Amino acid sequence: MELEGLVGRYFPERGAEIRAYAQFLASAGIERGLIGPREGDRIWERHIFNCLHITTLLPDGAELFDIGSGAGLPGIVIALARPDVKVTLIEPLERRVEFLQEAVAGSSIKVIRGRAQDVKQRADFVTARAVAPLAKLQKLTWPLIKPGGALLAMKGESATREMEGVAGAKLHEIELDGVGLGRIVEVRKAK
Repeated sequence: MELEGLVGRYFPERGAEIRAYAQFLASAGIERGLIGPREGDRIWERHIFNCLHITTLLPDGAELFDIGSGAGLPGIVIALARPDVKVTLIEPLERRVEFLQEAVAGSSIKVIRGRAQDVKQRADFVTARAVAPLAKLQKLTWPLIKPGGALLAMKGESATREMEGVAGAKLHEIELDGVGLGRIVEVRKAK
């Protein structure tokens, strides 16, 4: 399926916004060092479409924190694909926060400058992409997750190995039409 078909399918209400975000990533994101200089041609498949798998695990109206948000991945993608989800991006580095504030200007997406362990609020879900190994990520995020909520960590081929020693970790291998396979590790907090 070509790009416009995928945008229409996965971002039916926010096609213009996701295209603008992709362009911002490919320009300012590279210029400011948030993504690599050779990533411009791979923005869609490597940075946007691979964030969509998490959206299949979120119930309507969920609240989500994206920690170590960096360039806004996966948080901005989740918010644009699922406008019903309330997304807050959490990032400690000022230059990245400035980028995020520009990227989400005029939207309902919130940005908090700080480390995950310094945030005193809670959400139904916390997500992260390339932040830390699963066991460390669980320790960082656990205080941010409401009872009954979950950590949803984007992981690659090392997912199974990282799950060892993390009680209750569950691997979701999700295939999306036109996008491919994504691995999300879920660690749910007791109610």
